[in-house]
Amino acid sequence: MTLKEFITYLDENTAIKLLIVAVIIFLSALVLRKVIHSFFKKTDFMEERKEKTLESMMNSVISYASVIGFLLIVLNEFTSIGNLLAGAGVIGIIVGFGAQNLIKDFFAGLFLLYEKQLHKGDYVTINDTFHGTVEDIGLRFLKLREWSGKLLTISNGQINTIENFNFEYMRVIEKVTTNFHEDPRKVMPILEKACERLNEELQEYLKKDLTGKPLEPFQVYGMTSLNDQYRGYQYTVTGLVIDLVYWTAAKKTRFILAETLYDHQIRLAEQRVEVRSTVDDSDYFNSNEKLT
Repeated sequence: MTLKEFITYLDENTAIKLLIVAVIIFLSALVLRKVIHSFFKKTDFMEERKEKTLESMMNSVISYASVIGFLLIVLNEFTSIGNLLAGAGVIGIIVGFGAQNLIKDFFAGLFLLYEKQLHKGDYVTINDTFHGTVEDIGLRFLKLREWSGKLLTISNGQINTIENFNFEYMRVIEKVTTNFHEDPRKVMPILEKACERLNEELQEYLKKDLTGKPLEPFQVYGMTSLNDQYRGYQYTVTGLVIDLVYWTAAKKTRFILAETLYDHQIRLAEQRVEVRSTVDDSDYFNSNEKLT
């Protein structure tokens, strides 16, 4: 069969033609994804998280372009694209109302990429409600993997606020509330000793300048409350760490603080509940008000 005969055969068999087109588009999209992945894997001109974010967005664009392109080819087999464009005014109004959310999600996704609000692999909080690691960023949806393993899919247009825990550095802030009977003149030196230990043991976690000096080592910020929820004196310890190790640094900081306070027998504040015993009726009624 010659090429001309094969083309004529495809024109007479629309289903087979569309099937071949679908396979070609699928393979083309697959090849493009492989090329993009290989390109970012071999290059090193930007941060790895940014490369993964850009790769994820480009893959999303390829997917949408492939689907839309195939749909246009299918429509062209049954009607003229020119006729569709001629009626685009009326159709545009109809589609516009039905695709408002789609357009909103699309532009929101572009802004997320352009404004660099988050990257793939970042730990974020969305709308003060959803917490997790960014697993995928698309033109329409953002996928978050919760600590429990659950995967959340959120429309880009529904994102109002983003709290990103992975933007170069994070500040560990740990608050300690001691009993009112603990002398502040005794507690402060002990906390300072704990900070010396933190700076020694967690040296690798601290954010450093170009000379290798910590930008903000662990230190006692000071007494931050004279009466923390009516329980005791509150002290705060802070330290600037690398964002990627924030959670590990915070856990180790709490352990070292607890261990140091325990070794020096510093009593922390405890929750107290006051229970009043039942009083005699005479406390509420005088002799003339008592029921007979």
